[in-house]
Amino acid sequence: MKLQMIGTGNAFAKKYFNNNALIEQDGFKLLIDCGITAPLALYELGIGMEELDAVLITHTHGDHVGGLEEYGFQMKFKHGRKPVLYLADTLVEPLWNHTLSGGMTQEGLDKLEDAFEVRQLRAGEVQELAPNLCVELLRTRHIAGKKSYSVILNRDVFYSADMTFDRELLETLVRDRGIRRIFHEVQLEGPGQVHTTLDELLSLPEEIQEMTKLMHYADNKDRFEGRAGKMGFLEQGEVYSI
Repeated sequence: MKLQMIGTGNAFAKKYFNNNALIEQDGFKLLIDCGITAPLALYELGIGMEELDAVLITHTHGDHVGGLEEYGFQMKFKHGRKPVLYLADTLVEPLWNHTLSGGMTQEGLDKLEDAFEVRQLRAGEVQELAPNLCVELLRTRHIAGKKSYSVILNRDVFYSADMTFDRELLETLVRDRGIRRIFHEVQLEGPGQVHTTLDELLSLPEEIQEMTKLMHYADNKDRFEGRAGKMGFLEQGEVYSI
């Protein structure tokens, strides 16, 4: 399985684009989140939106779903097909009613299923998306009152959505679930009210830090090189074998 970050930045990042990841397994391409910058990020990497086999959404903030309008319209009007969209069953209604309906509603487009081939996922259940690629959604804490889900890939890789620090979850995943790689969002400065801070991640045991790569960082990431303990930073555009 390969991972390519088409963006590694937080919601306000300009240099690094929104934190969205392209997973490829045996030729199947899954985009995790499709933020505002995703269409441009894919274009700059030479990847056409029509090459994606599916998109998986973790939660409904703009840096994770803001590119879905263009994606849906491109696929409908340029390529004549509905793109496959995976998301938690609890996100279907808010994604359309609170985010996409204002820009996408027109004759023949009245609900999410009119624009996308919607495939609902239930948290805690392993779902095979393609041969040798399965996912499991985990509900993780982010914004009070808004549902957000992190992802376990092929049962042993943890990919966090935006989340507040959860030491117990991370230690349990490693100890009891056999997680061997962690891709975790990080807030480099300030208190972690809705995100996980670098200081919090630095409090993890070194054996967990060694399996952790950081993403969703601010444009001043370069100032923190060498200050992340045993952890490293994922780099935009680079392809990682996981």
